[in-house]
Amino acid sequence: MLANIHYLVTSNHPAAHRFQVQLDIESPDSKGQVLWLPDWIPGSYMIRDFARNLSGLQAVNAQGQVLSIQAINKSTWRIEPCQGRLSIRYEVYAWDMSVRSAYLDQYRGYFNGTSLFLAVAGQEDQLHSVELVAPEGCSQWRVATTLSTRDTALGQFGLYEAANYEELIDHPVEMGEFAYHEFTVCGVPHALAVSGMQQGDLARLCADLSRICEAQIQFFGQPAPFARYLFQLNVVGQGYGGLEHRSSTSLIASRDSLPSRQEPEAPSAGYLELLGLCSHEYFHSWNVKRLKPAEMLAPDLQREVHSELLWFFEGVTSYYDDLFLLRTGIISTPQWLTLLAKTITRHVRTPGRLQQTLAASSFDAWTRFYKQDENTPNAVVSYYVKGALVALCIDLTLRKLSDHEASLDVLMQQLWQRYLSGQAGVTEQVIRDMLVEMVGPAIQEPLTRWLHSTDELPFAALLAEFGVKVSMTADAGKANCGLGVSIKPCAEGGVTLSVVTRGSAAEQAGLSAGDTVVAINGLRISAQNWEKQLAQYRPGETVSVYAFRRDEWLSASCILRPAIIDLCTLTADDSERGQQALAKWLDGNP
Repeated sequence: MLANIHYLVTSNHPAAHRFQVQLDIESPDSKGQVLWLPDWIPGSYMIRDFARNLSGLQAVNAQGQVLSIQAINKSTWRIEPCQGRLSIRYEVYAWDMSVRSAYLDQYRGYFNGTSLFLAVAGQEDQLHSVELVAPEGCSQWRVATTLSTRDTALGQFGLYEAANYEELIDHPVEMGEFAYHEFTVCGVPHALAVSGMQQGDLARLCADLSRICEAQIQFFGQPAPFARYLFQLNVVGQGYGGLEHRSSTSLIASRDSLPSRQEPEAPSAGYLELLGLCSHEYFHSWNVKRLKPAEMLAPDLQREVHSELLWFFEGVTSYYDDLFLLRTGIISTPQWLTLLAKTITRHVRTPGRLQQTLAASSFDAWTRFYKQDENTPNAVVSYYVKGALVALCIDLTLRKLSDHEASLDVLMQQLWQRYLSGQAGVTEQVIRDMLVEMVGPAIQEPLTRWLHSTDELPFAALLAEFGVKVSMTADAGKANCGLGVSIKPCAEGGVTLSVVTRGSAAEQAGLSAGDTVVAINGLRISAQNWEKQLAQYRPGETVSVYAFRRDEWLSASCILRPAIIDLCTLTADDSERGQQALAKWLDGNP
C-alpha cells in the first residue's frame, strides 16, 4: 500500500529537460488543500525561487474532475475542497548543471527534492513515498540515492520512501549510466557514483575516500550517524562545488581533478582540491546536518533564516577538511602548510575583511555572499575563509592555554556528545560557555574580537608559537598590484576591469569595475601583455590609462603604488621545540 502522500516521477522526453510529476494525496484537507514548494535548499543560503521552474499545475479529484487552483504567493497554492483522493500533476524544467536544483537530458538526470516535490501543508510529518520511473528511452539507466527503498532493489527504479517531507528533500537522486563503486568504512556501506565522461582511477579515489571517512568517523566516535553513505560526483569540463545531505553529498568537479591511472603517489593539485571538497562535505554529516545553528533546527524554507554562526559550521569545516588529508597521511606537513598559506593569502587579498565582521558575513550571506558583484571583494569577507582562520586561532589558543589538553578537537567532540544527549541547537553562547569551561575566561575577549570586529587575526603570532614561520611578501608576478585591479580579457580588445580595489590607485584615478582599458601610456594593452607592460614602471610613477566606459571614451592618470604585501608562505620551524609543538597540534594529540 502506498503512503498517504505519494509522488510519481518520470519524463516522456528527457532531451526537453522536463520531469513530469504526479502527487497523490489520499486524505486532502477538507477546507481546500494548500501546497507549497521551498524557495531555498538547506546548505545554500540564497532564495532561489524553485517554483519558477514549475509549470502546468493541474488538480483533479477521484472522479477525474478538474479542480480550481488559487495562487497564494509565488510558491504556495490552494486547491478547491474535494472528497477522496486528490491528484496533482505538473512539470518541472530541469536544466541547472549544479548541485542545488535539478538537471535532465537524454544522458543524465538529477534532482533535489526541493525542486521537484510540492509539500502538502499540514501533512509534512507523514510518511511520503516516491515511485521513480526511468525516463522514456533510458531503460539502461540506474538510480543512485540514499532514499530508503521499498520493495525495490538498491540502484533500481521503483518505490522509495521517507518518514516525512524534511527527510524526503534531503536525499538527492542521480540517474543515468554512471560509474559506481562500493566500499565499507567502519562497517558502514559507502558508495561513489560518478557521472560524466571520465577515465579516472576511481579505485584510488575510493581508497583515499575510505581513509578520510574512517578518520572522521573515529574523530566523532562510532557508530556513524548514517546507515549508508553516497558520494554523487558529476564531472564536467570546468566546475567545483558541493552540497551536504544527511547521508550523501552532491559534488561537481573538473574531470581533470580525478586521479589518472598514471597518477604519481603525490596527489596533483587538482586531485587534492577534489579530496578536500569530499572531506569538507563528509564532515558536514556531523557539523551542519546534525549539529545545527539553533535557528536552523526547523527552518522556514520559504524565507531567509539568518544566523551569525555560518562561520562556525562552514569555517570550522573548512579548517578540518584539509587537516584530515594530513592526519590520514594523504598529504605531508609541508603540503598542508602550503594549503593553509593559500587560505591566508586569499583572506589577506580580500579588502572586505576590513569592512565586514565575521558574524555579519554569516548573517548577511543571503544577500551579500551568495549575491556577489564587482564590489563584493571590497565589502564582504568570506565566512568560509575567515571562519577557517578563526577556527585555527581558536584551536591554537586553546592548546596554548592548556598545554594541548584543550583543543578545537575536544570542543567538536563535546558538542557532538551534547547532540547525542538531545541538547540540539548551537548558539554563540553555547560555544562561549564551553570554551570558558575548557580554559577559563581568557578566551572571551579574543573570541569577541575575532567574530565581531574587523581587527586583523593573530594567526602569525599563534603559528609562530606552534613551530610555523609565517612570511608575507609581494607577489612578484602581479604587477597590476600597482593599480589595484583584477582584469579579464575583452572580446573586443583590451581588458575589462572586473574588480577595482577600494582605495587603490585605479579608484583614486576614477576608474571603475566594468571599464575596458585599451591602452596604457599610448600603447595598446591586452590580457597577454598586461603584466609585462605594467612591469616597466615603478611605484610613484604616473601612467595614462585610456579606456571605454560602456561606449564612452575616458582617460585617467594613475599614480602607481607599491605591490601589496599579501602572499603568504609557511614553513615548519626546524628547532626541536618547534617540531614537537607542531606535531602535537597536527596529530591531534595532547
